[in-house]
Amino acid sequence: MDFESKIISREVSELLWEMEKTVGTAESCTGGRIAEAIISVPGASKYFKGGIISYTNEIKMSLLGVSPDLLEEKTAVCEEVAIEMVKGACRALNTNYAISATGIAGPSGGTKDIPVGTIWLACGNADRVVTLKVEEDHGRDINLAIATNKAMQLFLDYLKAENVTIEEREG
Repeated sequence: MDFESKIISREVSELLWEMEKTVGTAESCTGGRIAEAIISVPGASKYFKGGIISYTNEIKMSLLGVSPDLLEEKTAVCEEVAIEMVKGACRALNTNYAISATGIAGPSGGTKDIPVGTIWLACGNADRVVTLKVEEDHGRDINLAIATNKAMQLFLDYLKAENVTIEEREG
């Protein structure tokens, strides 16, 4: 894991620790890399409950509750599936937050409409989810590293916004 990932993971750790909140992951193309980034920080067991690697549509539907109609209509690589994966992970893992990733890391599998390197990231909770689309193809390993870093940064930004909201309510 690169230095930037470790810094982001440390910041995520500190915020979750302070907020006394939990997180889980629902990963398809990243195959557990986001979970690995989270647990790279000692003490992660206080806030990380687990992850679901939903590499197939079958697992997305059965464990995360992703709609079969949505998967058929839009494929697994779309914003809506990333959002449903977050909500499903929060339910399945009983966490405050979740992070998801679904996409095509390569080197093959892309189409004209969804080229290799297209990865949808999402994070949030049952009430509010934010998303980010990655559209870079630098080869499988780099695509996955970029997606992992961007997912962690997206979640860090989300937590910072949540923390401000909590402080405003309490203040």
